[in-house]
Amino acid sequence: MQEKLNPVSPSARVCLERVAVVLFKPRLAENIGAVARAACNMGINRLVAVAPLDLDRDRMAMMATGPAERLLDRMEVHDDLAQALSPFQYIVGATARLGGVRNDYFSPREIAARLVDITAVNDVALLFGPENWGLTNDELPFCHALVTIPTGECSSLNLAQAVMVMAYELFTAVSAKPHPTPRLANSRELESMYAMLQATLVKINFISHQNPEHWMFNVRRLFSRHGLRAREAQVIKGICRQIDWYVGKRLEALKK
Repeated sequence: MQEKLNPVSPSARVCLERVAVVLFKPRLAENIGAVARAACNMGINRLVAVAPLDLDRDRMAMMATGPAERLLDRMEVHDDLAQALSPFQYIVGATARLGGVRNDYFSPREIAARLVDITAVNDVALLFGPENWGLTNDELPFCHALVTIPTGECSSLNLAQAVMVMAYELFTAVSAKPHPTPRLANSRELESMYAMLQATLVKINFISHQNPEHWMFNVRRLFSRHGLRAREAQVIKGICRQIDWYVGKRLEALKK
């Protein structure tokens, strides 16, 4: 017997229309098709492929089947990850590897509960890495949160399985007391702010000139934890410009 969900207000569920599955460097056309089917099964109708190795339509359609082929017809294809993620206000990265900078993470059920509020007015990307190695540390700075799927002794999940677990949790998540999250700055706005902030922090020697991206990871995590609105990102950029102006004036004075 199919489980029936308790009726709740639409505002108390994840707004699936605002959710996209983003595949970074998927290797096999069949996996893209299987992901399309899993997403479609759970009501997610936006699929994004970034730098895919194989987009053979017949092989994708063979695994997608039926209504899921519409996702393939509408699928966005990008060459650059930053460009693909730029419209999204909240990005969730899926990772199987933990430790190091990956110590702060959620389970699929935990992140789904958070997305009930976030998707009220924000677009969300579920980001998955290549089938063979997943997301690397180069992609993690884009993510506002990381999610890992608990498994038993056999810990290997294929790409479509991982997408299905995440999509199912989003589909079934409910909140008795929703508190919609205001519209957040999107990735394009944040990356512009982070670039300016990094240059400023290097200039005043707050972070190392060598490998500043590494030192910026904690700064990114701080802002991601609280969430920044577009206006707040502009305020931080304004502060950076003022610091830059002041440092320039001080250097000029020292030369005299």
